[in-house]
Amino acid sequence: MTIDPDLDKLFYSLLTKDDLSGYEDPKKFKEWIPKIEAYRQKIDDSVPQELKTELPNSFEKLKADQFNAMKYLYDQKLLSLHEFEITDCPGTLIVQKIATGQWSSVEVFQAFAKRAVLAHQFTNCAVEFFIDEGLARAKELDEYYATHNATVGPLHGLPISLKEHISLKGRIGHSGIVSLLDNTADKDAVTATILHNLGAVFYVRTNEPHALLPLDTGNNITGFTKCPFNLLLSSGGSSSGEGANIAYGGSVLGVGSDIGGSIRSPAAFSGCHGLRPSSRRISARGLVGEGGGQESVVGVLGPLSRTIEDIDLFMKSYINEGKPWLLDPWSLPIPWRNVPNPNLSNLKIAVVKDDGVCRVTPPIRRGLTEVVERLKSAGVEIVEFVPKNGRLAYDVATQLSNCDGNRALREAFSASGEPLPRLTKWYLNLGEGAREFTVSENRKLNSIRDGLREEYSDYLIENKIDFLLGPAYNNVAPKEEEVYNESYTLIYNLLDFPSLVFQTGLFQDPKVDVWQKEDLNYEYRSGMEELENRGYDPNQFIGAPIALQLSGRRYCDEEVVAASKVIVNFLGVDLLKRQKD
Repeated sequence: MTIDPDLDKLFYSLLTKDDLSGYEDPKKFKEWIPKIEAYRQKIDDSVPQELKTELPNSFEKLKADQFNAMKYLYDQKLLSLHEFEITDCPGTLIVQKIATGQWSSVEVFQAFAKRAVLAHQFTNCAVEFFIDEGLARAKELDEYYATHNATVGPLHGLPISLKEHISLKGRIGHSGIVSLLDNTADKDAVTATILHNLGAVFYVRTNEPHALLPLDTGNNITGFTKCPFNLLLSSGGSSSGEGANIAYGGSVLGVGSDIGGSIRSPAAFSGCHGLRPSSRRISARGLVGEGGGQESVVGVLGPLSRTIEDIDLFMKSYINEGKPWLLDPWSLPIPWRNVPNPNLSNLKIAVVKDDGVCRVTPPIRRGLTEVVERLKSAGVEIVEFVPKNGRLAYDVATQLSNCDGNRALREAFSASGEPLPRLTKWYLNLGEGAREFTVSENRKLNSIRDGLREEYSDYLIENKIDFLLGPAYNNVAPKEEEVYNESYTLIYNLLDFPSLVFQTGLFQDPKVDVWQKEDLNYEYRSGMEELENRGYDPNQFIGAPIALQLSGRRYCDEEVVAASKVIVNFLGVDLLKRQKD
């Protein structure tokens, strides 16, 4: 992709905290190329030819044309009517139909497997298919049902996709890092075990960026994943493939991970919903490259789906019946509570229009304005929240994320000598880059973090605020390798607030979503903000989904999910609506 030379010059001028030495070694990397090629060939070989379709043009031409693969799916009827009926059915209803014998696990699986293959053809979302194993699992579930006239669990027969770094026994786990191409898991991750025991069917693992670092996709092994609504744009990261696959309908639920926005940005960019739960509710035991020992800003696992009800189904089933604390001492024994859906007229929501770090672009500004006006019309009390310590929170979060001076990453990358992708260079220069923090420095930053948690929590309680509503990112889906800011999501990782990204039903319009005259006199607060804002050309983001983020107090995940259901239903957002056309 061609990047504006002036912006590229600005980009490199900001890389001042890590000189990027000690990572790359072209000679060493050359020895790994055959393994990369073999891995890519294995992906191609795992895709059944009979499930593929012929692309309407070359992939590069489709990207250049900002091709809408979602529209093409329905316009060209790439699935049969029954396959559309199944794959455009909410998971809550699918499990009911299987449990009552109306559908078999096999027919549900076959429909989603076909749609997942199509999703991969258009977006490059998968790193591995194992459809034969998925089919065998679906048959096993049907046999159990026929014998016992009962299901094995609440997710019986539900097709679920997994982010690549969630370990599966006997399968390579690399997290987008070349030197881990020899890494084979000796057992399943706890979350995979729990979902399997609840009745899930696995058949596809999905793509991620280099070492799970940026809110983008792409690595030296499997390349970039694209937004289904505009193939020029990124699907987000680091749960890149999950965002694209779920939005396209390739599985009912996907499991991603999030330490800076890695569930929420792919959901926002790709066109689905995604929940970042409070920490320790979903087990993170058995991940690849999870950065063990990081306790200052912890990563979490969570679901992506096309309905909020399915996210609720996932959380309730996984926690209350899966009981992750029995398999993972890191997980907390906090049952999922049944929370009634709130009445909109009883809610008080604080709206974040600008976090003090990066100005939002016109489509996000419009999306926030329109949704807020709609909520006001329903009786929601709206107040504006201007974070007074937004920049401090961002700085603390990035410093804590890189407090080992990138030592672990340097070891991982230098082991193969692989070239550093553009955004990896950016990430390595966040915080203090290559400088290692002392224990006392880390403790001081943790203390500031805790103070920010108290500040935000006190604000919500003292002002009787139910939720925070704001952008998931300062823009819609970015172009690949051109996403630099994660302040709108990273803040909630620092605070450990549950946050759910939901689709507004709005899309970028190049005729409407333009900078106004007053925007031309804006003074950038940082070089990063300048990169983000100057990179927005209305004609290069056509039809990108516009999403927002709802956040609540720590361990009030149930309330966030319940309120999101009500808001999405009120807005009339139905990501499964095509089956009714």
